[in-house]
Amino acid sequence: MADPSTRRRAVLRAAGLTAALTGLAGCNTLGDDDTSTPDDPDVVETDARTTATPTVAAERPTETTATETDDPRTETETTPRPDLEPLEADGSSTVYPVLNQAAAYWNANPPADDAEYWPHAEFGIETDANLADYWAGKYGFPPGERSEPAFPFVVGLSNSGTGLQRLASGAVDIGNASATAEQTVPDRAAADRFTDHVVGVDAVSVVVSAALADEGVTELTGEDLAAIYTGEITNWSAAGGPDREIEVYGRPAGSGTRTAFEAALLDGPDAATTPDDTFGQSQQLAQEVAESAAAIGYLGLAFVGVDGVEPVDLSWRGTTYSYEDEGAGYGATDYPFSRDLHAYTWDGTSEKEAAVLRLVLSAFGQETFVAGSGYVTLPESRRRAQRETLPPTVDDGTGTPTAGTPGD
Repeated sequence: MADPSTRRRAVLRAAGLTAALTGLAGCNTLGDDDTSTPDDPDVVETDARTTATPTVAAERPTETTATETDDPRTETETTPRPDLEPLEADGSSTVYPVLNQAAAYWNANPPADDAEYWPHAEFGIETDANLADYWAGKYGFPPGERSEPAFPFVVGLSNSGTGLQRLASGAVDIGNASATAEQTVPDRAAADRFTDHVVGVDAVSVVVSAALADEGVTELTGEDLAAIYTGEITNWSAAGGPDREIEVYGRPAGSGTRTAFEAALLDGPDAATTPDDTFGQSQQLAQEVAESAAAIGYLGLAFVGVDGVEPVDLSWRGTTYSYEDEGAGYGATDYPFSRDLHAYTWDGTSEKEAAVLRLVLSAFGQETFVAGSGYVTLPESRRRAQRETLPPTVDDGTGTPTAGTPGD
């Protein structure tokens, strides 16, 4: 058994993100549905980035398969097995911290006796298999060599629209999105071919600088917020603040966060805000808000912890929602800016995709990857419903469907 520091470095290398296991989960290095890439060269970058809402073709290129031979050993030796090639995801960087942490653990494949990174017994799972081997084994995938997983899992970073575009074109296996395919993809025929998997819940929070909060901007009504983002209110004095022009910050077109924010705030998918400036990464937006004495912005929950940024209370249709309120907080089911986090597959779900999704949808995955990234976990009823959409698992390669264990 490797010593803990060696295992920890393996997990961090697999993540390509030194903050992956510190609880920051993207707060300092990642954006939200951004169109930029992090400075860390180890983070996988995606191509064909765009801030505009993409047009997605309704037909995906047909995948090629290996030519059959009489000798299966020859085929194995000369033709790469498609099920052992990397599983690739791309898209929303709101979803990115969740899937990237899952990839970190998957690729590090900690052993069953590693209670720090694979505490399976705490979640009702009895196994002597490594982490990735356990979940891949549910679909008959053999363990990799030298403690490697059966197949690598790679997560890229772009935005919701780009991720779904790349999924539809066959460039990736999973398209991450912080808005629904129906909201993101203009072609409804294509949108119907995306298979939705909800992996967690986020809430868009309205933020100002700590300095502005100290001057009295600690709560806004839904009406004032809408008026600010449509240009009807331009001075903080009209919203309980100092006599100062408001700097309105937002996300670019094509951002799932902006799509969800506008749809909830302005009661319709075709409504539009008029920000003074937009930022491709939520990290950038947060820093600009923190350094301004007049700015307002909106961020996903994973990014609220940036120094100098304060979430404001929101008075909405008779209820005041506060960031830290357990009853009427940003995680409340009726909070207007709550939204699901999606990991889409195309025209159904393969067993490779299902193996990783089962990990994320497990009690262990929800606590480690979703809550660990600052998001709200799915209740058991929703997790069960999501698991029921996946291909049935097999028991020891016999092909017999299994009900799973309590922690699955």
